[in-house]
Amino acid sequence: MTETKQVTYAQAGVDIEEGARAVDAIKSIVHSTYRAEVIGDIGGFGGLFSIAAAKDMADPILVSGTDGVGTKLKIAQMIGKHDTVGIDLVAMCANDILATGAEPLFFLDYIAVGKLDSKAVAEIVSGIGEGCRQAGCSLIGGEMAEHPGVMDPDDYDLSGFCVGIVDRPKMLDPEAVRPGDALIGIMSSGLHSNGYSLARKVCLEGKTLEEVTAPVEELGGVGVAEALLAPTRIYVEAVRYVMRKCPAAIRSLAHITGGGITENLNRALSSGVDAVVDLGSWGVPPIVDYTCKDAGLSEAEALKTFNMGVGMVLIVDPSTVGAVRIACEQAGEVARIIGRVEEGSGIVRYNNEGGLFSGQAEQVAVKPPMHAPGK
Repeated sequence: MTETKQVTYAQAGVDIEEGARAVDAIKSIVHSTYRAEVIGDIGGFGGLFSIAAAKDMADPILVSGTDGVGTKLKIAQMIGKHDTVGIDLVAMCANDILATGAEPLFFLDYIAVGKLDSKAVAEIVSGIGEGCRQAGCSLIGGEMAEHPGVMDPDDYDLSGFCVGIVDRPKMLDPEAVRPGDALIGIMSSGLHSNGYSLARKVCLEGKTLEEVTAPVEELGGVGVAEALLAPTRIYVEAVRYVMRKCPAAIRSLAHITGGGITENLNRALSSGVDAVVDLGSWGVPPIVDYTCKDAGLSEAEALKTFNMGVGMVLIVDPSTVGAVRIACEQAGEVARIIGRVEEGSGIVRYNNEGGLFSGQAEQVAVKPPMHAPGK
């Protein structure tokens, strides 16, 4: 009789005990994000969140969004810094649903790892928790999955899912945009989380750890890897503050992500108007300038690859421009008038072509956005 050899789950590469330690390590981070509507605790089969407040809305609409961080994670893994990419994860989802005017309510994450390390997971989740606090939403659940034989032991990937709510009468609507409206750009902290396959190829490929972490004068004395890891700006507090301070001022909103200004601003327009963007009316952040020069990008290619220093564009009633800019800056953001809306066919056009890199660069602080006053 052939003796059956026992193979445990741990011997197959999945450490259940380390998974339990990881859950214990992140509990306090998760709790720090909880809003009053959270019911129960992590560890159940589903996250619970009360939407009783929706009964006061005329027509409550749930808005959802899902995204990942992409190859920016490779830079975090390269230099062993994992506490900011979680902010990027929340930002990509929360900023997207914000484009409808929605308030983010709760967030769930999915962390896939080659080999589970509770300390590394806690570092990653600390960033997710910080992102949730900046966005005002609760981290109510998620999943940590170990993939031995599929992923390298030190490799990991992140994805997330955000749900928010908006009252239909207060939704931002591209159909409300009309000729004469103003474009107000809120500045980015850098590349945010898009275009990193190109950025890594031209800025990091073939270089040693010492080379990518060495101070670079044109990047303000930080290394290129650190500059590339600057977390995506979360605009929830600022935009919702503007909506409270300047009711009905914002007609529509564009989150500038993959595809750059060219392929995102048009998504916030009605079919009968164009957005005319004045190049040179804002400054391109040093890391964006550095990356574009290394890649030898033309102006047109740059504008459809990176955000070029503009993370969010508010399309506003022209009579409210001054008040909107003041409110943005009160909420801790740098805001610039970058163009206007004209009759057209729903596309983005550029004025002052060749002037993209002529604006006075303003480095947006790489720190959490200021919590909106009076919230």
